[in-house]
Amino acid sequence: MNRALRRISIAILVMFVLLLINVNYLQGFEPASLASKPGNSRAFYAAQNQYERGSIVTADGVTIAASKPSSNSNDSIKYQRYYPFGPEYAPVTGYDTLYSQTGTEAAENSLLSGNDSALDVRKVIDLITGKTTKGATVEVTINSQAQAAAYDALKALGKPGGVVALNPKTGAILAMASYPSFDPNVLAIHDGAQLIKNDNELLADQTQPLLNRALEGTYPPGSTFKIVTSSALLTQSPSTTINANVDSPTELTLPQTSHVLHNDQGEACGDGSGQAPLITAFAQSCDTTFAKIGMDLGASALNAMAEKFGMNDPNLTVPLPVAQSNYVIPASLALTAFSAIGQFSDTVTPLQEAMFAAAIANNGTLMKPYLVQQVTASDLSTVQSTPQSVLSQPVSPSVANNVGQMMRAVVQDPNGTAAAFNAQAEGGLVIAGKTGTAETGVVSLNDAAFTSFAPYDNPNIAVGVIIQGGGYGASAAAPIAVQVIKAYLKTLGNP
Repeated sequence: MNRALRRISIAILVMFVLLLINVNYLQGFEPASLASKPGNSRAFYAAQNQYERGSIVTADGVTIAASKPSSNSNDSIKYQRYYPFGPEYAPVTGYDTLYSQTGTEAAENSLLSGNDSALDVRKVIDLITGKTTKGATVEVTINSQAQAAAYDALKALGKPGGVVALNPKTGAILAMASYPSFDPNVLAIHDGAQLIKNDNELLADQTQPLLNRALEGTYPPGSTFKIVTSSALLTQSPSTTINANVDSPTELTLPQTSHVLHNDQGEACGDGSGQAPLITAFAQSCDTTFAKIGMDLGASALNAMAEKFGMNDPNLTVPLPVAQSNYVIPASLALTAFSAIGQFSDTVTPLQEAMFAAAIANNGTLMKPYLVQQVTASDLSTVQSTPQSVLSQPVSPSVANNVGQMMRAVVQDPNGTAAAFNAQAEGGLVIAGKTGTAETGVVSLNDAAFTSFAPYDNPNIAVGVIIQGGGYGASAAAPIAVQVIKAYLKTLGNP
């Protein structure tokens, strides 16, 4: 054998040995990893054809995602996923496609598909009894009436936005709506080419229907951040009462700048004397008051309180992923003034807006938000349940009581920024809230925000609403929150 052939033979032998080593390694050490890869079509078809995927249902028993036998006789996949309410519940369910999952479909995929080890005993029993094994049923915390009210109100307004409602006592998510939304059914099809076409159309849509604005959209909070600023003030200065006068000038010149901060439309705060009770300044949402308070407190105090309310947390899940709400420590006192009124670089999700109100409503204790109530096997045995847990304690009960009184004044005080909605609370219902109007730098496209809880004396629901380009929080966001509150309380037997 000449030298060239010998070299080629040795090279081929080495490659063959490496191939044998790699094959044995993959078979011995990587089967689980390979089986779980989204691109593994064999694993996908096995999962689709071996078990019927479990349903997703609301806390009040409404099925929002389910599977049925495929009606196409030529379909190699036995079961067809479908979503009875389409866009309304898309932020909750997400979708299950040939290639991937999102939302609850992704977070609970192994249980829904029937492949989770927690279902192994059930599979053995089904094998012995001859029953068909099904994936587990996932019960989410959503209340169908609150969800319908949230989505219908967003759709009627027609502007991009998100709504989240929480049970402040438990952290359960009662509603989670986003608009514009999409129909998951167009992505649950078994025609791969058509699926890719539909997906590309949704991705190219300038309105971003695939964005779950309730959890993943971040916006400036505007004056709703004054809940954080007030909480920091009352915590740092326990002797301060909500009826104490605070500096409330009509104009506030910011330090080291020539910028003069005004209240909305140049209005005076309180009686215009330059002093106003804290509760009055809060109800009227006086920017000069809270900008001055923010500078006096300092950015570090504001940052610490913002984090206690859940901001700057990159690890929050419900179990769906949640975009981080941010408080960025400003580089100057002037910028600190803006951050104290929810401007500068402050950003929040609608979920964070609901968390502001939920903490105050629950005597200062912020419960960890959660979306999945429990998971049950086909024999109705409980496989998994979500325990209630405390996320943080932003403020003491006394501070929460004081901030709650100020939030009530926003709606109850005739001069409060949300006074127009007091008349909508039938049957003596008292709603506490805080409006927010955040400048975006684009003329006539201020973002509207509102955070609230009700009933005031025994809160059962906290709602956060953000409308992109909605204008005033009182006119765009507050009416949506009121509708969600009324719809949910009606299911509890309240007027």
